[in-house]
Amino acid sequence: MKIFPIRGGVHPDEHKKPASERPVREAGIPALLHIPLLQHIGKPAIPVVEVGEPVTKGQIIGKADGFVSAPVHAPTSGVISSIGDFIAPHPSGLAGLTITLETDGKETWCELPPPLDPETTDPETLARRVRESGIVGMGGAAFPSSVKLSLGADHQLHTLVINGAECEPYLTADDRLMREQAVDILDGIGIVLRTTGIPRAIIAVEDNKPEATKALQKAIATGNSNEVVVEVVNVPARYPMGSEKHLIQAVTGIETPARKLPADIGVLMHNVATIFAIHEAVRFGRPLISRIVTLSGGAMASPGNLRVLIGTSIADLIASSGGYSGEAEITLLGGPMMGVPLHDPRAPVIKGTNGILALTREETHPGARLPCIRCAACVTACPCGLQPQEMSFRISRDKLDAAADIGLNDCILCGACAYVCPSHIPLVQYFNYARGALAEARRMKAHQDKMKALAEQHEQRLARIEAEKQAAREARKARMAEKRAKAAAAKEKAEKAAKEKEEQGVK
Repeated sequence: MKIFPIRGGVHPDEHKKPASERPVREAGIPALLHIPLLQHIGKPAIPVVEVGEPVTKGQIIGKADGFVSAPVHAPTSGVISSIGDFIAPHPSGLAGLTITLETDGKETWCELPPPLDPETTDPETLARRVRESGIVGMGGAAFPSSVKLSLGADHQLHTLVINGAECEPYLTADDRLMREQAVDILDGIGIVLRTTGIPRAIIAVEDNKPEATKALQKAIATGNSNEVVVEVVNVPARYPMGSEKHLIQAVTGIETPARKLPADIGVLMHNVATIFAIHEAVRFGRPLISRIVTLSGGAMASPGNLRVLIGTSIADLIASSGGYSGEAEITLLGGPMMGVPLHDPRAPVIKGTNGILALTREETHPGARLPCIRCAACVTACPCGLQPQEMSFRISRDKLDAAADIGLNDCILCGACAYVCPSHIPLVQYFNYARGALAEARRMKAHQDKMKALAEQHEQRLARIEAEKQAAREARKARMAEKRAKAAAAKEKAEKAAKEKEEQGVK
């Protein structure tokens, strides 16, 4: 199959080993699980349990709130110990509404929904099962997967692309999943094809994962190829090949327009871990309550991939893997290119957590920052064809709108520009700051516009009330005048009658 070129990109050191060569192992059950009600794009789930309530493994503890939302389930059995704000695995370090579960170690399952046969089950039921199982995109975006499965109703979809690129250095969770669960992944692909009506699927794997490629090809060869039309293709190991729009362009040759969705060009994409979760939900009724997480980095004592219960604290997870082997300069959630610093080790693993890296100073220290030398290396590396140096120049002078005019909002924050910058300028930090500031400005403007509209409505309401009062006063005055006029006429009539009677008496 032809692979189409994409713009830009970089080749950072992979650092995939030794984690990639070690089978997935279980992380175990911690004493406490902290399960955030917002682990996805959209509205947070609504708690449906109370403090002190016993729960079983797989039981729903937070229901979805609206179409773009996802439920959360108890990762194991135990008792709800608290419901309230708890530190979230987020760059802001702020807290979010969280259900804390005190585990009992018994792993008592709830009654799961019955398995579904994709060949005899209608697509609506399959999509509903995915939604009820709380499945979201597990490659990082955490978009509710059932929403994607419904896109076929409004779009002519022709290709399903499975993202097995895993292009970030150090991360190998998807690699191990493809090696160990290739048959189940293939089954999950068939379920998605059945649900969406898409005729074919492409599994895109970077060419630095030959074992994963072989496992998938073997699964296809031994499966029923007449029912599942799937092809495995190797794409160049170049960052950020795993970016949704760039991977789609690489395997289909179709470029997704700015501010458009892949569905608008007929393509749907899912991460391999999401596909595996769909297989588990449909075939066994199991909700999304655990995931594979890469633990790696020069300061990690035992690099590898662990199957982790959602809600496990980062501190507990690192401890269960042997802790640190040296001093960590920084601990990241995610990969070194797009990951975010861990502010508090109590933060829990969530559905979108794919890696935890403990990096040494040698792995992170870029060198002293210098002035921009206008070498344009960042422009060459940018996969979106933007001008990072010009955007950062405008941002540094507080010209945020001017930066947006030349593509700030089209930036995917991949960090390729900062990686190649010889002056070690933190370009992505500039872009994150600017986008956050612009978003805050939009929120403030929206708030001000709302307050202005409310004030105008208040003034209009007061004016309407005053007009109604004035009209009432005028009506009352008119009624009083009419009453006085009638009284005067009656008096005049009475006086006239009396006078006529008096005159008649004189005669």
